[in-house]
Amino acid sequence: MTTTPPPPVYNGRYELRRQIARGGTAQVYLAHDLLLDRPVALKVLFPELSADRAFVERFRREAQAAANLSHPNIVPVFDWGESDRTHFIVMEYVDGEPLSAIIRSQAPLGAAQAAAIAADIAKALSYAHRHGVVHRDVKPGNVLITTDGAVKVTDFGIARAMGADTQVTQTGLVMGTATYFSPEQAQGLGVDGRSDVYALGVVLYEMLTGRPPFSGETPVAIAYQHVRETPPTPRSLNSTIPEPLETIVLHAMAKQPGDRYATADDLRADLERFVRGQAVLATTSAASTARTTTVAAVAAPATTTVAVPSTQTTVVEAIDEGGFGPRPKRTTVWWALAAVLLLCGIGAIVYFGGRSLGYFGGKTAAATFQAPKVTGMRLSAAEDRLRSRHLVPVRGTTKTTPDKGAAGTVYAQSPSAGQKVRAHEQVTLDYYRYQHPAVSVPNVSTQGNTYQEAAAQLVLQGFKAKELPVKASSPSQKQGTVIAQNPKANTSQPYGSTVTLSVVSGQSYVTIPSSIIGQTQAAAEQTLRQLNLVPKTHQATHPSSTPLGDVVTTSPAPGTPLKPNSTVTLVISSGGVIVPNEVGFSAQQAESDLQSKGLGFRVAAYSGTSQYVPGTVAQQEPRPTRVVSQGTVIVLFVVGGKSAVTSTTPGTSGTSGTSGTSGSVPTTSLPGTSGTSGTSGTSGTSGSVPTTTSLPGTSGTSG
Repeated sequence: MTTTPPPPVYNGRYELRRQIARGGTAQVYLAHDLLLDRPVALKVLFPELSADRAFVERFRREAQAAANLSHPNIVPVFDWGESDRTHFIVMEYVDGEPLSAIIRSQAPLGAAQAAAIAADIAKALSYAHRHGVVHRDVKPGNVLITTDGAVKVTDFGIARAMGADTQVTQTGLVMGTATYFSPEQAQGLGVDGRSDVYALGVVLYEMLTGRPPFSGETPVAIAYQHVRETPPTPRSLNSTIPEPLETIVLHAMAKQPGDRYATADDLRADLERFVRGQAVLATTSAASTARTTTVAAVAAPATTTVAVPSTQTTVVEAIDEGGFGPRPKRTTVWWALAAVLLLCGIGAIVYFGGRSLGYFGGKTAAATFQAPKVTGMRLSAAEDRLRSRHLVPVRGTTKTTPDKGAAGTVYAQSPSAGQKVRAHEQVTLDYYRYQHPAVSVPNVSTQGNTYQEAAAQLVLQGFKAKELPVKASSPSQKQGTVIAQNPKANTSQPYGSTVTLSVVSGQSYVTIPSSIIGQTQAAAEQTLRQLNLVPKTHQATHPSSTPLGDVVTTSPAPGTPLKPNSTVTLVISSGGVIVPNEVGFSAQQAESDLQSKGLGFRVAAYSGTSQYVPGTVAQQEPRPTRVVSQGTVIVLFVVGGKSAVTSTTPGTSGTSGTSGTSGSVPTTSLPGTSGTSGTSGTSGTSGSVPTTTSLPGTSGTSG
């Protein structure tokens, strides 16, 4: 039985999962950081290059340069080191795709979209330049677009600190990608932030036209064109490009560094002005300079090339023709004469050769030939083939396809292959554009998700999220949670479309706490105000066991959810006394106890059978544990005692009894006992006569 070997782990921390990219000097893997439990991108130098000290030094510089840059549009470097005889760099893992893939499948991009992407790239470059770092390898493959549309610049692989005394490369060698070389970079001259501005201008050119300004079979041939040749204007390849945006592109791509934007931040500002519909600052004179730079006919320089595609980082010898520095003066007449004769000869060749091809009014200008077949070819290759036959390619209609492999392929041409055409005639190319299949919208609005949680789920499914603050409409809707989404869950929507999330913000419901019962009035009012509720007080009309001045209850009741600034009524206790149990105590002790609690008393004879000795309370009314107001008279039924006409209340002495009438005597007897004669009241002092209670079954006697 065979077992799958465990994945490699670098430095005991970074576990490789799968390869996600391959460059000119390194491979990039998706890895997992076992220490911090997060995905990372691991860039591993090819083993054969790890033995080359120059490449290792370049790799170390990349880590050092990028690790010091912290910007939203720059992919950060977390770590770097050596493991298993090779070197690696650990970077943030960006979930998205490179700009080069988007250009292949979707170019030409819309003017506003291309300008916005370029502005974000310029932000990253401007930040790096301010920190002394020139990227020197700006290209679509080093720009990542995340699933939510953010722009990230990566791979400062050949970056060199401005002003450093040493270079990674040998004298006379140039590192970078030939398609995006600045002229001074191609010549091996010193570079600064304006070299990155030129490269970004080339990237913007490619986004808008679908092709780079220069192409060739070798990196040296392409680099030579950057130095000596003038590219077609963007609008000649795509007439829908607004003229101000073309001016920005050509200003950035000026041959002379001094004719370009002075800084990447100046380029960013002009791009943002264009997006906002404002006038741009790029001058037509600079653009004109880029368009009309003289093309000098010189012999091909003796160079050494590295046989790699021009979209990869390349090492070539600097082109020594057409430099910007001052040339040695040649004052010899013979040299001047030779130069004139050479130019005249070249002019004659160009003129007569052009006439033979139909230019300059040649006899074959009206000649026809068969249109070449370009259907089934990639769009850029088809355009190059048509131009090589002196035809003008024009991009026509597009069809969407879910097949990424078919995207960018020409499916029809007009005139069709084999039809008679003339030189400079337009050929319309219809091609496929990639469109991701529709995706079902996940349900993120019924689970109490925060906006961040819901947005993360949407991004994983290929959608973008947009926040819409709303007020709560019910107490169950908590602050900061998603309560609705548009489009609705489980509907089929285009990949990359936006889902609007309604998030509870502002007004929310608060609940009256139960702890407010028993608080003092002042404390309860403060509690309500802290909850943005308005307190109102009401005095209780019935006695309560709650201490005087404390909260008995609220209206609405505790636990009720309310909107902020709602009014809550606090019911405040008016006080009350719990009737003590005096049964079994002597009448004298019971009377003293009642008086100490602020209650009055009356004595009534108890003639029934009782377990208590004479003079002891056998029953009382009201019953024990009842809550009564202060001053209430408690009737004590005493075994063998005499009914008293008088009763006492706190702070008063007995008053004169009144004459009783038949059937109503201020005494109380239990069922089965006979009424007793009332006794004469004693002379009273100040104080009112207390209220008495007549009990059933007693007969009144004279007072």
